Amino acid sequence: MKRSRFSEEPVIYALRQSEADTPVGDVCRQRDVSEATFYVWKKKYAHLGVSELQRLRKVKEENSRVKRLVANLSLDKHMLSEALRKKD
Repeated sequence: MKRSRFSEEPVIYALRQSEADTPVGDVCRQRDVSEATFYVWKKKYAHLGVSELQRLRKVKEENSRVKRLVANLSLDKHMLSEALRKKD
């Protein structure tokens, strides 16, 4: 998945600007993003604050690390069971 070039703070700031009666088109021009990107941000992050967004990112990173670890352990288990089968 492609990583965003924007961190949480600018995203939240852009969403707050639109809530403060700044037109969406102006906010998008200032941030150099498309309106589609803005509405994706709004759908994902409108209900979150900066601290909650940072916590969410940390949880997602930890989840991906755990998934990689499980995949590696599954591969190791498969290789060991194949080696035991060949031994018999």
